[in-house]
Amino acid sequence: MADRTVAPKVHALVEGSRRVVDSDWFGMAVFGVIMANAAVLGVETYSGVVDRWHAELKMLEHAFLGVFTAEILLRAAAHADRPRDFLRDPWNLFDIAVVALAFLPIARENATVLRLLRLARVLRAARFLPQVRIVISAIGKSLPGMLSFVLVGTLLLYVYAMVGWVFFADDDPEHYGSIGRAVLTLFLLITLDGLGDAVRAGLEISRWTIVYFGSFVLFGSFVLVNLLIGVVINSLEEARQMETATDHRSSSLEPTGPGEEILRDRIETARRALQELETALDAQTVHRSARRRYAPAHEVDRDHAGLP
Repeated sequence: MADRTVAPKVHALVEGSRRVVDSDWFGMAVFGVIMANAAVLGVETYSGVVDRWHAELKMLEHAFLGVFTAEILLRAAAHADRPRDFLRDPWNLFDIAVVALAFLPIARENATVLRLLRLARVLRAARFLPQVRIVISAIGKSLPGMLSFVLVGTLLLYVYAMVGWVFFADDDPEHYGSIGRAVLTLFLLITLDGLGDAVRAGLEISRWTIVYFGSFVLFGSFVLVNLLIGVVINSLEEARQMETATDHRSSSLEPTGPGEEILRDRIETARRALQELETALDAQTVHRSARRRYAPAHEVDRDHAGLP
């Protein structure tokens, strides 16, 4: 019975919070606060400003933290009827972590940790920018493909570095004197930085070095880099499709016309009537139990027999 009496209150809290959270002004206001927080972080890099306005900047920091805390509480209240959906959203988990960690003693005592947490709040602006949110989601989805790319690239670098150490260690120890130097040299060559100087230095050793550098640039710069671009573009397309599907589901849950609004009101009225009937049925059951417990034996037999 307690759950049934609390349910209408929870429903009212969810509807009110959701109305605020889904409004355009709420998102714009929070985005503005995030940008103001970023501006204050930039101002605090000037020591003269910090020395003069230390107390005011401290008050602004507390105000920003209070606004972000209230925002997360509102978002959580909007999902009070389905908290699992709230915790299933990675952006909500990120927001909770960034704000909650700011209240820990270790963050208050360590200025570097506190600055990093305050800087992380600026990243929350991405949730209010759909295109940036799509790019971040695409990067997350491309991580498995990037892992394969890193493994193949590492194997390619190691093989070519060993070959370079075998052939060029004596003539060019500055760049190929060890496996570490050779890997660093070839890693820079993937970006085509200093490729001309490396080829000219190699030609002074042997004309066959053109095959070494040419094959490495072909596999490293063209094949691997284009493979990475393909993985990112594919993940970007998947993230865009997921974002579109999410927006479509959200819009399908909103009222599309007066007819649907009337239907929702009727459903809500029927739900309340059902709750009242269940409450009355529970009260009648309790009354019968009490009557059977304290009534004489012949009346209890009459109740079981269905007699008046």
